[in-house]
Amino acid sequence: LVVLCHKPAQLRSVAAEVAPAAKAVASILAMTPLARLKESYPGRPVYRLIPSLPVEVRAGAVVQAIDEPQQESVDAQVRSLFAELGTLVAVDEALVDVAMGLMSCAPAYVALVAEAQIDAGVRRGIPAGQGAELVVQTLAGTAELLRRRGHDTLALRREVSSPGGVTARGLAALESGGLRAAFSDALDAVLGAGGGSGRSAGGRGSRAWPSCCSRVEPSRARRPSGAHRRSAGARRRSGRDAVRSPPRGQLA
Repeated sequence: LVVLCHKPAQLRSVAAEVAPAAKAVASILAMTPLARLKESYPGRPVYRLIPSLPVEVRAGAVVQAIDEPQQESVDAQVRSLFAELGTLVAVDEALVDVAMGLMSCAPAYVALVAEAQIDAGVRRGIPAGQGAELVVQTLAGTAELLRRRGHDTLALRREVSSPGGVTARGLAALESGGLRAAFSDALDAVLGAGGGSGRSAGGRGSRAWPSCCSRVEPSRARRPSGAHRRSAGARRRSGRDAVRSPPRGQLA
């Protein structure tokens, strides 16, 4: 099995070199659809997958583009191999770019959320090191709890939030700040002006790996005031009631 992990623009040149020896090909190239992969590697099983960074610790998410059966034994071996890296989810190829926006960019988002919580704790007197331990463990534990409870985010929120309690007030502040709209806007930004189109490379609108995966230095950005954040959140939420209660469901 040859795993392609070069730049998408190098597809043809790499194929010219390795195709003769490749018995099967698995690609983790961004924005490179199955049609282009099969064109470069004809006559052998070809698979398209997109991993997320936590595969480094075998706790990542891996998206596989659904395709017609090729060679049953090879199909099963490839699924088994990539499933060892975390959770393997198969989606229609038209949704691979959307799925990538959810999980491949998400480690940066989660890191930013953790950083914001740590900074908030520092503002109230918790040393950054201790705050980081508390926040990171809480994120990890909550993820495992959601997994064991069938990914029911609403039930978990209600379990933690007593009516009129501190968690309910904190959640209200996050909603007022436009948290849901911010994540929706982030996905639209990753997918481009035609957000949700799921277009793949090779045609119009093709692009390089999304900017969400590049390094951002928060210290270089001007932090808006609390009043500005609240007003911006209100503007984003206007006309977006559908974002408040997004449908939940598994992709596979």
